[in-house]
Amino acid sequence: MSRSARIRLFWAAAVVFAVAYTLACTGLPRFGTAVHPYGTRAVAAFLRQRTAYVVSSVNFDQRALDTLGEESILFASVLGTLVLLRRARDERVGPPRAGRVLPSTRLLGLVMVPVTLLTGVYIVAHGQLSPGGGFQGGVILATGLHMAYVAADYRVLKRVRPLAVLDLADALGAGAFVALGFAGLIAGGAYLQNVLPLGTFGQLSSGGLVPLLNAAVGVEVGSGIIVLLASFLDQAVEVRPARNPGSGGGT
Repeated sequence: MSRSARIRLFWAAAVVFAVAYTLACTGLPRFGTAVHPYGTRAVAAFLRQRTAYVVSSVNFDQRALDTLGEESILFASVLGTLVLLRRARDERVGPPRAGRVLPSTRLLGLVMVPVTLLTGVYIVAHGQLSPGGGFQGGVILATGLHMAYVAADYRVLKRVRPLAVLDLADALGAGAFVALGFAGLIAGGAYLQNVLPLGTFGQLSSGGLVPLLNAAVGVEVGSGIIVLLASFLDQAVEVRPARNPGSGGGT
């Protein structure tokens, strides 16, 4: 395709997009109005689905397909980073240098690691009841594990960071979200439609499919971020340029 043809195609698409965007904006409620149709319907839906936290009801029930897209973006980002930062032929892996940490920092880290991990689990498990959920809880879980790096050094982090298991958990978390969506199709409904008992409003077992989707996202986000940071940390701490074989230097 010639340059002029690409420019004409761009302007044609731009005009269509501009018209569609303008029409969509003119159909929105006026700014500052007391009438919010989407908000009213969202509140009614979360009460009907017995999900006490309306944001989780929107993310994991009413618009769960959008959340699947967001989770897939993170999974693709982690996969792309692993491919880009893989060890090249002109690089070698050297032993990490021991770090020096203040005793007060080490003590605080040892205390905060289990507290942070427990908080992350709590946030994931209670995502249908209170602010939080799989995305927020997964980030907290990854942060808690990396406190071992702050409170000790990189060697300690490597011992408590089973990358092979976390790689698998990242894929399983993403796959579990996709698989849970097929439950609605198998039951004769729509993809990601809730097919589980709704439980009692305000209880941990409420929300139907929402807690399971939250758990799948928590596993995928937590594992994915740890694997993502591992790629950058390995590059910064362990990977070094290979020695030139023809330099004649010593071992």
